[in-house]
Amino acid sequence: MLSVMLIGAGLMRINVGKFAVGFTVIFWISYLCWFTGHYAHIAATKNQLAGFKISWALSLTGEAGFIVALIAGLIVGNFFPGLSELLKDAAKPELYIKTAIVIMGALLGLKAAESFTLASAVLFRGFCAIVEAYLIYWAVVYYVARKYFKFSSEWAAPLAAGISICGVSAAIAVGGAIRARPVVPIMVSSLVVIFAVVEMLILPFIAQIFLWNEPLVAGAWMGLAVKTDGGAVASGAITDALIRAKALEMTGIKYTEGWITMTSTTVKMFIDVFIGVWAFVLAIVWCTKIECKEGEKVKVIEIWQRFPKFVIGYVVTFILLLAICFPSTKAIAPVDKEIKNLKDEITLMEKKVASAKDTPVESAIKAQIGQSKDKIKALNGSIKEQRGVLANAKLATDESNTFRVMFFVLTFFTIGLVSNFKKLWEEGIGKLAVVYVVCLFGFIIWVGLFISWLFFHGVKPPVITG
Repeated sequence: MLSVMLIGAGLMRINVGKFAVGFTVIFWISYLCWFTGHYAHIAATKNQLAGFKISWALSLTGEAGFIVALIAGLIVGNFFPGLSELLKDAAKPELYIKTAIVIMGALLGLKAAESFTLASAVLFRGFCAIVEAYLIYWAVVYYVARKYFKFSSEWAAPLAAGISICGVSAAIAVGGAIRARPVVPIMVSSLVVIFAVVEMLILPFIAQIFLWNEPLVAGAWMGLAVKTDGGAVASGAITDALIRAKALEMTGIKYTEGWITMTSTTVKMFIDVFIGVWAFVLAIVWCTKIECKEGEKVKVIEIWQRFPKFVIGYVVTFILLLAICFPSTKAIAPVDKEIKNLKDEITLMEKKVASAKDTPVESAIKAQIGQSKDKIKALNGSIKEQRGVLANAKLATDESNTFRVMFFVLTFFTIGLVSNFKKLWEEGIGKLAVVYVVCLFGFIIWVGLFISWLFFHGVKPPVITG
């Protein structure tokens, strides 16, 4: 991982030597946090207590490692300034989470191929949800900041973007689009990170309590409510684990892992796509209406300049795995259905054999059973190659998922690391924080919940049987 990340650091023109030292320290602290998060008294769910021979556990699942990493990062960032300074060249939460999301594209592509109808529904509903939510979010936050807190448009626009779209990336893109002073997006970004920390510690557990029977509503809610890529996707991962554990405990239903996270990620990806478009729109508005200067024109290339490039990587890995796997799943589905019907018939015939008293009748039924088993064997042989493709794809995505998880943990630790509360307060972040609190907890979280319910109510992840 260090070797690969050094290439990235070099391309980003970061001091490679300092990055190597910082990344090494961050990696091993993060790994220790992930390891600690899997301690049975922290991670084990109620149905696992007997297996570990313990009487109690917090039931946070292994994703508790994310929270441990976040807390560790906050401790280092706020109480060990010397160490924090040493690590600053490698404290890049946006880099880590975007790398993780690109890797995740392959995993979600496989899952989409396995349940294409459900994946299509998630994509369509996610797009509709973010369009509706965003048109409400940005306008209301901008209005509140200008009308009731008397912020200038220079402050109100990046603040509205940071709270309503996707946090750090949106605040920086919009700040650049309207030519705001550098301090503006920096302050807003700091607020975004702070409140993302709060949301990550609270919202997944609220979702577990109240939305465990509506898992994809919970996933979409994380995407609409938590305002950083890292926070939203990681909150989706925590929610995924918590709700699957809760559903298993309450009803015995075992949902397939990853669909709640996929919903959070999909919603957040659509929001990210809007960053470039919205930055371009605001650039035009500022140039033509607010800071109109004679002879100045806004170029279409600014859409590309503001577009979050990691989304391209996510889409490419998603489409690649979907294209590889979908023909196989399409071929397997009708054959699996036929095999299931034959197995059901065999079960019924075996019951008849048990109750049959006439030897010729019994022999005839047994012959039918033998024919059905031969047919099942032939059907399985006809899709052997397709099953091999899916098996290889699953093996590849399982291996890549190890790296995705590590980048998630690195994200959590570095989010905490860059959140120096004292320094931010000294810079006058208090008034901005009031606007953030009023808008986020006053209506954004609840509007996001309503819209998530509106579009994802009743949609369930696939269930693992057997």
